[in-house]
Amino acid sequence: MKNFKTESKRVLDLMVNSIYTHKEIFLRELISNCSDAIDKLYYKSLQENIGLSRADFDIKIKSDKEKRTLTISDNGIGMTAEELENNLGTIAKSGSLAFKSTQEKKEDIDIIGQFGVGFYSVFMVADKVEVVSKAYGEEKANMWVSSGTEGYEIKNAEKETNGTDIIIYIKADTDDDNYSEYLEYYKQRELIKRYSDYIRYPIKIENEVPVSSSENEKDGSDKKIETKKEWETINSMIPLWKKSKSEITDEDYNKFYKDMFYDFDDPFMHQHISAEGAVEYKALLYIPKKCPEAYFSKYFERGLKLYSNGVLIMEKCKDLIPEYFGFVQGLVDCELSLNISREMVQHDRGLQRIATNIEKQIRKELQDMLANDREKYVEFYKNFGLQLKVGIYNNWGMDKDKLQDLIMFYSVKQDKLVTFKEYIEAMPEDQKYVYYATGSSILSIKKMPQAEKVLKSGYDVLCMTDNVDEFAIKYIGSYNAKEFKNVTDGNTGIENATEEVSDEDKPILEFIKQSLAGEVFDVRLSKKLDEHPVCLSSEGEVSLEMEKVFRNMPNTGDGTNDLRAKKILEINAEHKVYEKIKSLYQSNQDELKEIAQILLDQAKLIEGLPIEDIDKFVSLTAKHISD
Repeated sequence: MKNFKTESKRVLDLMVNSIYTHKEIFLRELISNCSDAIDKLYYKSLQENIGLSRADFDIKIKSDKEKRTLTISDNGIGMTAEELENNLGTIAKSGSLAFKSTQEKKEDIDIIGQFGVGFYSVFMVADKVEVVSKAYGEEKANMWVSSGTEGYEIKNAEKETNGTDIIIYIKADTDDDNYSEYLEYYKQRELIKRYSDYIRYPIKIENEVPVSSSENEKDGSDKKIETKKEWETINSMIPLWKKSKSEITDEDYNKFYKDMFYDFDDPFMHQHISAEGAVEYKALLYIPKKCPEAYFSKYFERGLKLYSNGVLIMEKCKDLIPEYFGFVQGLVDCELSLNISREMVQHDRGLQRIATNIEKQIRKELQDMLANDREKYVEFYKNFGLQLKVGIYNNWGMDKDKLQDLIMFYSVKQDKLVTFKEYIEAMPEDQKYVYYATGSSILSIKKMPQAEKVLKSGYDVLCMTDNVDEFAIKYIGSYNAKEFKNVTDGNTGIENATEEVSDEDKPILEFIKQSLAGEVFDVRLSKKLDEHPVCLSSEGEVSLEMEKVFRNMPNTGDGTNDLRAKKILEINAEHKVYEKIKSLYQSNQDELKEIAQILLDQAKLIEGLPIEDIDKFVSLTAKHISD
């Protein structure tokens, strides 16, 4: 019995107990090692013309439930006793890495394992492991045997053909772990399809299948159905994304999407990217037909599948896709700088470049769709526009320049969704601002009293109906030197929108302000109204719409949902209601206080803001109607 070096024992213990998150990963690691061994022999055949082709190679998996053994075999390059000693006797010594460093880059050769620790993941599920190997061209075979950190032995063995057999003695089941499932066909098939489906050589499982009726004549008795063992190829071998685009139909892309991402609908669109140059990678990206229902919940996990040379490394790599494109499904396949576990990817510049390129590719595809297929883009935007607007709001507006040309809002004048650029192109020469209004619906915005004067002045109003809209607009600030202006702003910038206050009006407005103390910031006469007697506007950073959002937020104790707008009650100076107000100021100020409260509550109702005392509002309204 030979002992591992002290450092190797520590590495092995750490790796088995800490590095790998899921025990099932062991099968992926061993299959990848088998693929490497075959690659080495195939490369040798290309160099020395020894008459081997890809069709000569395969990887086989066989279970013996009685002995509790799982055997994984390849017919690759094999190992001598010395190579078993060097590659398996020293943890973190990688034969694949050494082989790769001596070879010129060839498109047909991809060596997956580079750090020499993946093999030892087998001890997460094994009590003992035997590796029987015969190197190509050698007469003798050798066996490496180990039960983990106790050490290992190397001895002579019998094996007819070149290659390696890894015999795994599966651990007994515990209350926490069902190790027996790794001996089952269904589990092996599931793991191969998940992690190793695109290994380029056939991965075959020995499976028991019923004998056909022609082989098993029925005699009418209750005799047990006979079975026989057959080798079944499980993996697809050739990834769709590595095929030429000219070979793939839309049906192929759609079927792949539905199978891989468990969607019943065809995707809205797809992108197939083959990037070469400083960073080489292939990617398949899909936009679903509908946004996931749980997209904005804490349970939604964004990210692309990450492959390295056809082997699944991460199920959800969120670093490959920005949060605002989190609805995009897909995968990336590239050569990676991996650390000691394929589950953990170094955040190197290569991966960052890929992420940057993917973001640009998605954005360009959407920009092209907006420019060339407006109807299709509108369909996309109705499903995913909210996600783009949230992207502007998140990260303190850092991504606004990337997204502001992709968002759209309904135009009252043009009666359709328009971009900021299209809005500005249609503006009259004298218009200073991009006007917008927020509300629960387009219809409610059209009926807003604050929008009357803006629209009658010949200016357009953009309708913003999502809670995040005004927050996003605040971060954008301006577009092409045109500032955004909410029609509920205290100063809309329209000439004569505010009535000049005479000496006669000043005490009246001050009286109303005092009677509504604590509920309004100011009371003003306004010319921005036409048919409506009053409206609410605001000053400061918190708008009326923002107040509604804050009110509806969960109370976290930080005071956010207590934030309020500085409300301004604007009274139509030309409306007959103001004539009544002036009369009451002279004759019955107690009644004027009640009228002022009714007008404020009506303005709140129009804005969708809550009335603090609804019973009082009803009784006051009933009282003055009856009068």
